[in-house]
Amino acid sequence: MIPSEIRVLGADDAGAFSQLRLEALESELQAFGSSATEHRLLTPDVFRARISSDPANKFVVGAFVGGQLVATAGLVREPNLKQRHKARIWGVYLKANVRGQGLGRRLLTEVLRRAARIEGVEQIQLAVAAPQTAAIALYHSHGFTSYGREPRALKIGDRYIDEELMVLHLSKHDPVDTHRDVR
Repeated sequence: MIPSEIRVLGADDAGAFSQLRLEALESELQAFGSSATEHRLLTPDVFRARISSDPANKFVVGAFVGGQLVATAGLVREPNLKQRHKARIWGVYLKANVRGQGLGRRLLTEVLRRAARIEGVEQIQLAVAAPQTAAIALYHSHGFTSYGREPRALKIGDRYIDEELMVLHLSKHDPVDTHRDVR
C-alpha cells in the first residue's frame, strides 16, 4: 500500500486540483465529459468554487503522496427537492504512477463513507466510460450495480464512447460496505 494522506480539498488546493484535472483531461480523453480546451478557459475562482466543501451537498476528496496531489474524486448532491435523495460521483482520477496500489479503493471508500453521513442521501450514482474496465471493477467491488448504458455518451472527433451507468443504494442499517478495504 502506498503511503498517502486522504482528505477533503479546500480553497488552498485549487491550483493543485486544476493542474491534476488538466492532466486527467489530457491523458484520459475518453474518461471525462469535459475537455482540456474547456478546462483552460476556466479561472482560478471557478476551481476554488468547484472544490469548496459543503459537506451536506458537495466535496472533493484528494489523495496526497509526499505532499503532492495525485488523485481526486468528487461528490455532488442533486439540488432539486425531488432528487435530493441522490448524489453523484464525478472527477475520479489517479495519476498513472499510483494506480494499482490500492489508492483508488481507499479514495472511493472515503468518498462513500462521507456520503453515507449526509442526511437524506439514499443512493450514489456515477457514469463511467465503458472502456474504463479497471474503474468499473473498482465500483462493482464497492457494491455499485449497473443499471444501464448510454450509447454514444461522448464524442471525441469521429469516435463515440459509451458510458456505463451505475448506482449504489445506501442502507440505513449498513450505509457503506467498507469491510472490503478501509485502510
